[in-house]
Order: sequence, then C-alpha cells, then structure tokens
Amino acid sequence: MTKTITTRLPEKYVLGLKTVAEREGLDTSAAIRKLLSRALDEWRQDYAVEQYKLGKFSFGQAARFSEVSVWEFPGILRDKNVPIPYDSEELEADLRAIQWKR
Repeated sequence: MTKTITTRLPEKYVLGLKTVAEREGLDTSAAIRKLLSRALDEWRQDYAVEQYKLGKFSFGQAARFSEVSVWEFPGILRDKNVPIPYDSEELEADLRAIQWKR
C-alpha cells in the first residue's frame, strides 16, 4: 500500500533531488523513494547499533531491528568500530550447542 505525503523542502533539496533523478534516470518521486529508503536503512542501523552498545538490544534484536541477518550485522558493527564482546565461556557454550567435538 502506498500513501501520498506532501512536504515543503528547501530549494537546495529540490535541486539535489533533481540532480539525483537526472543522473539515475528516475522521475522525482522514484528518486525521493530511493533516497528515503537508503536514509531509513541507515537510521535503523545507527539506532540498532546505539541500542546494542547501551545494552538495550541483544545482538539478535539489533540485527532484526536493522533488518539484516545475524551474519551481516557483525560487518555493520565492524564498520562502526563497535567491538563484539565474546569470551571463552561463550565460545564453549556455542560449541556445546552445536555439539562440536575436539
């Protein structure tokens, strides 16, 4: 379902949208949707990383909120210089969980 939204934009944004639309071969509406989609993805990732750093989101919750897989989320953390706390006890528990044998 789509919904029409009306907003006022500064002239520099209108000119920027026109440039994007022309260079991408899009109409203005498609350019707005493309840029808005990217901005929302970035915002979700930034918010999820911040909540993860504060301990308010678990790793899995942060990945879900970011709308990426748990395999992709470490790359996002790496790109934002956020360490993943993982100690030997967690490794042992993970190895037991997958029934890994030495």
